[in-house]
Amino acid sequence: MYTRADPYDVVPYPGFAYPDTHPDHLAAMAILHGLAPAPVERCRVLEVACNEGANLIPMAYAIPKSEFIGFDLADLPVERGQQRIRALGLANIRLFQGNLLEAGAELGRLDYIIAHGIYSWVPEPVRNRLLALCRELLTPHGVVFVSYAALPGGYLRNMLREIMLHGAKGIEDPEQKVAAALASLRFVSNARKPGDPFRALIEEQLGSLEKRTPHALFHDELGEIYRPLSFSEFIEHARSHSLQYLSESVLPPPPDPANKPELAPTLASLAGDDFIAREQFLDFLRNRVYRETLLCHAERELTREYLPEQLRCLNFASQASSSRGEKAGARVFTLPGGIKMETSASGVITLMEQLEAAWPRALSFAEIEPEVSAAGFVLDQEGTALLMRLAAAKMIELRAWKAPVAPAISTHPRASACAREEARTRTHVTTLLHSTARLDDPLVRSFLQLLDGTRDRAALIDALKAEYPNMPREQLEQGIEPNLQFLHRAGMLEA
Repeated sequence: MYTRADPYDVVPYPGFAYPDTHPDHLAAMAILHGLAPAPVERCRVLEVACNEGANLIPMAYAIPKSEFIGFDLADLPVERGQQRIRALGLANIRLFQGNLLEAGAELGRLDYIIAHGIYSWVPEPVRNRLLALCRELLTPHGVVFVSYAALPGGYLRNMLREIMLHGAKGIEDPEQKVAAALASLRFVSNARKPGDPFRALIEEQLGSLEKRTPHALFHDELGEIYRPLSFSEFIEHARSHSLQYLSESVLPPPPDPANKPELAPTLASLAGDDFIAREQFLDFLRNRVYRETLLCHAERELTREYLPEQLRCLNFASQASSSRGEKAGARVFTLPGGIKMETSASGVITLMEQLEAAWPRALSFAEIEPEVSAAGFVLDQEGTALLMRLAAAKMIELRAWKAPVAPAISTHPRASACAREEARTRTHVTTLLHSTARLDDPLVRSFLQLLDGTRDRAALIDALKAEYPNMPREQLEQGIEPNLQFLHRAGMLEA
């Protein structure tokens, strides 16, 4: 791909876990659309351009009987990932330095292929080879995840990118380059009068850009290649490689234009029965900037209607907490981010309370059916539509796999070795649910590292006291249970 030093060797790209790429999530979306994907607990996963494996390694740790492969053109990130794999003693994952243009049958057949953050940032031959490789290696009911910069929102991003590139022209030092790029945007913004629409647009984008790390901006906004494209153009490219559109990685949320009944007649007149044309019109309404699209083999027959039998194949979870509602008999369910739902429907209340009690574990519908049925909930077409609305609103999570999380806090709690290893060097760690938890407090990070299953509460307090001798023992004792509860709910304690 490159004849000079790879920029990802020169400037490390921040590595994170991406929940939407997890095979559990991909399998759930596949089941919802009528496929029979490989079981998550026994599958083969490839990540193209895996960086240091921050996304792939936690998967391999949590799913020991599945096989994970990742490669990246940059050598140094792969070396860092290999060191982590050795430190964790993982035998079911392999990272290597490799060129996508040279990858082929030696990788074997794959159930899930992840290409996150590569498609819009590489030359056309590499984009072609990516989709060709997916077609060649994907198992019959396999799923491909591809993220890319989308239009029409990509036009705005490209305009800002041109201003930034011009302002940073000739600067080689990465940090100075990013600083100059952001300064050029501020200059253009400040030159406009307050209240000017163009100024407001740039200020809004600057707010988002300044929250990201300089290393991410260096690669994403100031990279050598940036190729946004429309959804329909991407799907045509996929079709040319005998792949078809499965779905997006996430369900459209309630405010999305797809969920506005008043738009349906006009969309139908514009797109007819063409599902792809409808999605393209929706992107115009969204001013879409970015997509995470799932693909599968073109010959697979899919369903666009959610069916009760599909949901019976899935598991359900919810991290919402309940409280009394204002109306008699009503309950309010609140997600950690503050989103609330109030309901008086006994079936929904029973469902949510069961999932609340089980969190962070997931329950199959067979496990929740006796109680919800007694409360009047029936998994017919109407019940299916209700569950899908709850899923779109993030009130419930749909899973194809049960993560190995602890059902309760044991006398000798053990946290994920993967999270414990991450806590030694960073302030964010990956949970067994493949989410990211921020641990800004050094004491909490130290506490997490002590949770190897060998210590009870008293031993944990002794170990913390040895590390923090100036902290009163009583204060340490008071923090034990709240911190254990936090780590348990975050999905970091192992079964």
